[in-house]
Amino acid sequence: MSRQHKTRAPIFFAMAGMLLSSQVCAQAGGTSGYDSSIQAIEPENITFDVGLAGTSPPQIGRLIVADSQGAAYTKLSSDGEYIAYVSTVTGKRQLWLRALNGGQSKQLTFGSGVTGYFYWAPLGHQILYAADNNGNEQESYFLLDVDTFSEREVLPAVAGGFRIFGGFIDNHTIIYASTERNKLDFDLYIADLVSGVTEMICKGRMGLSVASVSPNGKWALVVERVGADADNLYLFDISKRHLSTLFKPERRANHASGGFAWTRDSKGFYFASNLNQEYRNIAFYDLKSGMRWVAQGDHEMEGVNLCADAQYLVWTNNLDGYSKLQVKNLRGDSAPSLPEMPEGVKRVDCATTAGKAAIATNGWNDPGSVYRWDFATHSASPVFTASLAGVPESSLVAPKSIRIRARDDVMLQGLLYLPRVKSASPPPAVFRVHGGPTEQSRPVFDAMTQYLVNQGIAVFRPNVRGSTGFGHTFVTLDDRENRLDSIRDLIDMHAYLGEEEIIDAANVAVAGGSYGGYAVNAALANFPGYFAAGVARFGVSDWVTALQVASPSLKAADIIEYGDISKPEWLAYYQQYSPIRQADNINVPVLYSHGVMDPRVDIAETEVMVKTLRKNGVEAPFIRMPNEGHGWRKLENQMFYAQQEAAFLKRVLHVAN
Repeated sequence: MSRQHKTRAPIFFAMAGMLLSSQVCAQAGGTSGYDSSIQAIEPENITFDVGLAGTSPPQIGRLIVADSQGAAYTKLSSDGEYIAYVSTVTGKRQLWLRALNGGQSKQLTFGSGVTGYFYWAPLGHQILYAADNNGNEQESYFLLDVDTFSEREVLPAVAGGFRIFGGFIDNHTIIYASTERNKLDFDLYIADLVSGVTEMICKGRMGLSVASVSPNGKWALVVERVGADADNLYLFDISKRHLSTLFKPERRANHASGGFAWTRDSKGFYFASNLNQEYRNIAFYDLKSGMRWVAQGDHEMEGVNLCADAQYLVWTNNLDGYSKLQVKNLRGDSAPSLPEMPEGVKRVDCATTAGKAAIATNGWNDPGSVYRWDFATHSASPVFTASLAGVPESSLVAPKSIRIRARDDVMLQGLLYLPRVKSASPPPAVFRVHGGPTEQSRPVFDAMTQYLVNQGIAVFRPNVRGSTGFGHTFVTLDDRENRLDSIRDLIDMHAYLGEEEIIDAANVAVAGGSYGGYAVNAALANFPGYFAAGVARFGVSDWVTALQVASPSLKAADIIEYGDISKPEWLAYYQQYSPIRQADNINVPVLYSHGVMDPRVDIAETEVMVKTLRKNGVEAPFIRMPNEGHGWRKLENQMFYAQQEAAFLKRVLHVAN
């Protein structure tokens, strides 16, 4: 494959006397590889200066390093002794361990890194983790013994086998879903981790997966995706291989996003559901008598856990993206005092029997910390405090939650970050649109947001219709033929912020990745004249091709969310309303980027936009990541890309260095 049309240089960045380097491999990915005739920028031999510690405003490189210091995907061992987490502090996603009582962290995995997903065995100190090939999402499973510090591959990757881990049946047996039979439908399998023998136990269909296994290993909760925001819930008898329906409502509902917490006797489980109501609230399902509500309110509830030998039910309320910790005493009226915690997004993980929990936090000034919550003393103490890597905390900006009414009276919400230094005129701005579409802009640490706001550029992170966190009705308002209504929301929010002179309406860029990348393409193509530039990362340009080649894990949701592309009416709809059909309307610079190994959105979706805009004489720089998939996992690639995007945005928004 010819590779002459590129700009490349090996990546190097230095900090505190440490030099890291990465050589980029030449490899093809996606459906049919990439188009080597397109001139693209690829990372190699690029030098970065992260600036001096304590300098304000901080450089983007130092903010990226700060982001890498955080703990993510935290999980507590069943005995409450250890907390495991994922960090990119070494340059790649690796698994780390720390005692809940404190002490030094210990790196558990090395090499090319993990995908981020891992699971403790129900007894002892073994961890099952997943790794793939540079983001292709076709995972191998490995079992790591923390006590002996040894690991082995227990389930090699299979071509076309997209896997979703379900849980441990016992310490030596797991259940999972995989597409390896026909590369489309998810079947259920069990695997013996000692012998390596696998067995298909349920021939499934497109969106089937296991969400939870009961403590006695008898039952599995099986989820069937219904759109991107809902599911049907089934109970699977593992030994009898029998699947029975628990919830398959006519009006779709969500039962799985808040997690499941089984009682120790395996007779029932707690979960969050919006069955026949607007918001996901806490319920209990008794395997004999059925469902009853436990806690209800006019907001979303998530992160359900049973703690302290099942005495306390713990969850969080989602309030405009901020997490508010909640606890209910299941054996009495009094509940323990809630610990003081920093604001942001929180997730609780409880030990099976011990009277303690781990609380993971992430906020606008916290890249990811972990606290120990002791139910006996009602106190929380830090276990792992994320370093800001020399970024002055005083330079970081907290967002303000604002609400804006759309032209059709739908109430929208977003997080607004304004520069600390006020100017005589409204600042330029960047709209940073979340992916999904059923995701939510939340107040987590984001290096690019903090960099831009320190450069005098306001950042707005909108939650348009179709976002989660605001109830069932809101999340369904962009379904199918209403797709462009959510794009129009960006225009209405732009108009409000401009009319109120909060931002300079003539100097606004729109940026996003994945579905957010589609939103960039759609906003610029369907509503020209509002945004001065765009930044589109691995986004859809043609829904016809995107829906046809989507990965199996997405296809089930896509039919509800977007319509069945195999039917003539939906084929005709997206032939008319995909961004590529209106791409001739785009007349502003757009920075594009895509990973060659992306299994979710084929790189051709970006390539066709780049070629079209360049043919029309519109500036369209293109960053191609040979060793990445749907997003940038590797720190050196994050550093390289962030430098490119920051320079582009400052140039097109006329911000001086």
